[in-house]
Amino acid sequence: MIPLSFGQLGLWFIHQMNPGSSIYTMQLASRLTGQLDSTALEEALRDVVQRHESLRTVIRHGEGEPHQVVLDISECAVSLEYEELAEEELDEAMYEASERPFDLVRDLPFRAWLFALGPQEHVLLMSMHHIVSDGWSLGPLTGDLARAYAARRRGAEPNMPPLPVQYADYALWQRRLLGREEDPDSLASRQLTHWRSVLDGMPQELRLPVDHPRQPMSDFAGGTIEFTLDADLHTALAELARTENATMFMVLQAGFAALLSKLGAGTDIPIGSPVAGRMDDALTDLVGYFVNMLVFRVDVSGDPTLRDLVKRVQAVALDAYENQDIPFDRLVTALNPARSRTRHPLFQVMFTLENNTDAGLKLDGLTDVPLDIDGGSSMYDLALSLRENFGPDKAPAGMDAFLEYQLDLFEAETAQHVADGYRRMLAALAADPDAPISAVDVRGRHHV
Repeated sequence: MIPLSFGQLGLWFIHQMNPGSSIYTMQLASRLTGQLDSTALEEALRDVVQRHESLRTVIRHGEGEPHQVVLDISECAVSLEYEELAEEELDEAMYEASERPFDLVRDLPFRAWLFALGPQEHVLLMSMHHIVSDGWSLGPLTGDLARAYAARRRGAEPNMPPLPVQYADYALWQRRLLGREEDPDSLASRQLTHWRSVLDGMPQELRLPVDHPRQPMSDFAGGTIEFTLDADLHTALAELARTENATMFMVLQAGFAALLSKLGAGTDIPIGSPVAGRMDDALTDLVGYFVNMLVFRVDVSGDPTLRDLVKRVQAVALDAYENQDIPFDRLVTALNPARSRTRHPLFQVMFTLENNTDAGLKLDGLTDVPLDIDGGSSMYDLALSLRENFGPDKAPAGMDAFLEYQLDLFEAETAQHVADGYRRMLAALAADPDAPISAVDVRGRHHV
């Protein structure tokens, strides 16, 4: 039997508690303009499912634990659901499709819809369960789909080099790499010891400027505030990162930690952030769930300058990257924090800087406009994600930002104030990085 990877195992147990939820599905949607060949597209989707075993993997039970079963392509009903719609019906149709849950025992963990808005106007929606895919996977997925579509449109078989490994190989390799936690010389044991020390005494729940008390149960319904950072601010932050020999991620996360502290979260700020988890080049072009969560415990005590806080975050990040192999769910089990059905363990705020490979869907003969889908849910109290944009000369061209918030805790107005405060904090960071955090006004005319 092929075991689940440790990341998959954590998602499987969450899925068992709420099998009808769509909170761990991920979508990719594109508006396609031009003469689309739907037959070639359906054939190309089947080619992609054949190429990536993860997309034709179901989860079964045997000998007391779940395991992967890779279906032969002949057993897979890979279809493209086709529906003709008026423009005003599109959002509701996309939402309903994206909210459809997966039965991981029986269903392929991959689906696709083609919504026809006119003879030369279509929207392709692809939905996957997170247990077989992550954000980085979207680049390989769309790249392979584009190559397969171009071949099928010509009436040819796609000629793609074989993948060096499949996801099942990774799941087996991961267990060999980590070893047994009972073995003090194993990588798992050494990294667990490290994280026990780093996270000792960390607050169980971060104080946030919530509008409502945490309830005993939550449906994790969420809202999203979208905002932008302009090119001048982007350029200034990039220059600061270069000067401090830091990454943009470190600079942006320092700004987030400073903001949370200013909003009443204290000086011990745990922030969760994902890492790609693809530690070998053989995994680069593979669709699968490799992402791991790290806890960045940021010390904001002593009223540091913004520049000093960037340096603190840099040290925390480099230390975390050196110990990123232990799966987050195994870390939670080992540390055994107080559990809640409405509070994420170890951290309640998430920060992400998206730097995935380009996931644009460049199909032969078609123009593509990516579409964002608001899934209407949030696993975290607050989740801030940013995406950098660059001009033709690779110069900073601004950032798109998204702040997700739980509706049980926050009103939309408060979440907007948090987003506005983050923009002000970054502006202060860029303008005068040697100013102490206490000197930064993040509230403006409003008060959270």
